Amino acid sequence: MEIKRFTVKEKEVTFYPAENGDRPLVVLNTYTGDGGLVMRTLRDMNCEDFNLLAIGNLNWDHDMTPWFCPPLSKNSPPCTGGADEYLGLLLSKILPKAMEIVNGTPTHIGIAGYSLAGLFSLYAMYKCNVFERAASMSGSLWYPKFKEFVLKNPMEHMPDKLYLSLGDREDKTRHPLLKTVRDNTEAIAEHYRRLDINTAFEINDGNHFKDETLRSAKGIMAII
Repeated sequence: MEIKRFTVKEKEVTFYPAENGDRPLVVLNTYTGDGGLVMRTLRDMNCEDFNLLAIGNLNWDHDMTPWFCPPLSKNSPPCTGGADEYLGLLLSKILPKAMEIVNGTPTHIGIAGYSLAGLFSLYAMYKCNVFERAASMSGSLWYPKFKEFVLKNPMEHMPDKLYLSLGDREDKTRHPLLKTVRDNTEAIAEHYRRLDINTAFEINDGNHFKDETLRSAKGIMAII
């Protein structure tokens, strides 16, 4: 079926339709690109039929972050905590437009993302009841006070399935925040398991920047 593209408040949205009706829908927030490489990788992996809604041209350090975080280094920008604002746009404008063109009714709606978008995928589960599954690939779960937020707050919708992943070199750093990422991710995964949520946690080879496309595809496949 034909790929559809549209723009909502400068967000560039690409919709990859399933071949058949009534198939799952996964929302993928992307740092670069339109999700095409991820979709091709999923097809190479013989992934089952599904709809992908990829959203790009994001204000990454604003749209994907739940609250303020100072710059990680002198050359990096601060994170300015615009996740609630972006989630509102996603739910009120972007997702409804996708639902107008999807074939049939999705069996379930999932949300997925890499790095800060992985953080956002989990955060969204606490702020709305739209998503039934979530995948956080190499998620920025080092984010200050996020683990505490997860441990203290209930989700708006208990998910059917969660997927978390991390590279085995991602915590090998002297940075006081970034080096907490594995401990935090493991603690969050264990918390979800204690809640009887079907939770997968996968360790991949390499640092944060290795095999982003493949890791993204594996996470999406896990929640379809």
